[in-house]
Order: sequence, then structure tokens, then C-alpha cells
Amino acid sequence: MSTPLAAPDRAPDGDRATGLGATARRLVPPGLLFALPFLVLFALFMVWPLVHGAWMSLTDTSLSAHEPSFVGLDNYAEALGDADMWQAVGNTVWFTAVSTVPLVAVGLAMVLVVHTGLPGQWVWRLAFFGPCLLPVGVIGLLWGWLHQPDLGLYNHLLQAMGLDGFAWLSDKDVALYAVVVATLWWTVGFNFLLFLAALQAVPHHLYEAAALDGAGAWRRLWHVTLPQLRRITGVVTVLQVLASLKVFDQVYLLAKGGPDGATRPVVEYLYDVGFTGYRLGYASAVSYVFFALVVLVSAAQFAAFRRREK
Repeated sequence: MSTPLAAPDRAPDGDRATGLGATARRLVPPGLLFALPFLVLFALFMVWPLVHGAWMSLTDTSLSAHEPSFVGLDNYAEALGDADMWQAVGNTVWFTAVSTVPLVAVGLAMVLVVHTGLPGQWVWRLAFFGPCLLPVGVIGLLWGWLHQPDLGLYNHLLQAMGLDGFAWLSDKDVALYAVVVATLWWTVGFNFLLFLAALQAVPHHLYEAAALDGAGAWRRLWHVTLPQLRRITGVVTVLQVLASLKVFDQVYLLAKGGPDGATRPVVEYLYDVGFTGYRLGYASAVSYVFFALVVLVSAAQFAAFRRREK
């Protein structure tokens, strides 16, 4: 009798699939597959623009029809000696300094007013946060009318009190402050929302313990509420500084950088140089100089907050 031939040693199909799957998992971690869509979008819209912009800043790229050539650090040398750029940087820094303090302080004051238990809480919250929902085009029209020198509300009220009005957006001494007031009304609601979320997270037993110790409303404010809001105040300050350094929309719509460049921020200067002057390479160099300044300011802020927390 003939003996049956022995089957060759091979893994079943299921085992083979399992082995291939284990090998694939070793080569490509599962977490990477979940993060892959984000990584692709991040590389496409963040990494690539940064790399391409850095290369463009080393060339004389222009919107006019000519082949760009490599110029090295010439654009950076020109930017560092550009008086118009430094005027725009000064306007941006001054706008940030003037707007950050009221935007943080007024947002904190509004949330403390709501926290006192005023009737109609939803009305107050909607009134404080509502302007944040308006698009910048509406803000430009609204505050352009309010600042209008002949028919505007501000000058009408000043004249009713026997005072002279101002050319709010055409006087270089007051134009930037007029934009700050419009920005305060428009964006303070976002800071109010952050403070409100932090205040609602304060443990209620802290107020009960303070009340049992005989602390009044002012002592509870100074010794319970404000210390509990210290961390969110730092976060709001950092976010507000970064937002103010990137100001463009409301300044462009209200004052268009005038008069004589008195309100023109860096971002508007980039727009003017790159899309009006067609000098994309130089505009890229200016943007990286400004980016370095923003990084230095942010690093200084975080270092200051870390030292304060210690």
C-alpha cells in the first residue's frame, strides 16, 4: 500500500493574514494612522508655507512677470533699515500696549458684574458677548459712522456738551485710539467668555469657608475670586497680546493705515508691500522679521508667568 503524501508545512490563510497584520502594525504604529490626516493637513498648510516663505524671502519674487532670482539676505538687510517698516512695528507695539490692558481689565470687570447675581443673566451675557459675533465688515461700517466728524455720534455728544469734536480717523494723534475703542467693543466679549468659564469652575466651598470666617464681599473678591482667576488671566493676556500683534482688519477698514501711516500695523504694511508694490520676496522677509519679534515677545511672556507661578 502506498502511504499518503505529507502536506507541505504552511500556515493557514488566517494565520498568514494575522502575521501580515502584525508585521504591518510593527512597521506603522496604529496611532500614526489616526494622526495621519492631521499631519498631512499640518504639513500642507503650515510646514510647507513656512518653508516656501523662507525660501521666497531669499529671492526677489514679484507679482510682475519675471523669473525670480536668488538675492540672499539682501531683503533682510533692507527690512532692518526700512523706516516705514519700523514705523509699522511701532504702531503695532503701541496698539498692543494700549489695547491689551483694557481688553483684559474690562473683560474681567464684566464677568465680575455678572457674577454678582444681577437679574436677567442671559441678557447680560448676550449683550457682553454679542459684538464678537459680528463680522469685521459690520464693525467697519458701524464705527466708521460713529467716528464720522460731521454726523457721528461722538462729535454730536461733544458738541451737545459745548466741546469741540475731533476728526477721529483723520487726526494722527487720536486715530489709533479710535481704532482701540472699536476693537475693545468688538472683541472684549471673547475674554469675557474665558473669564466666565474659569469663574464658574471656582469651587463654591471656598466662598462658604470665607463667609464662615466673616469675610465680606470685597474680601471674598480679593482673597478668593481674583487668586482663583490668576492663571486664566495670564492665558487671556498672552492670547490678547498675540491677537493685537496681528491686527489688520479693523485698522484697514476704519483708517486704511492713515493718516500718514500713523495707524498702519505690520500686517497692513506686508499687504501694501506684497500686493500693492508686487514685492513678494521683500514682504516675506519683513514677515519673518516680525515673526521673530513675536516669538521673542511670547517667550518673554511665558517666562514671566512661569517665574510668577513659582
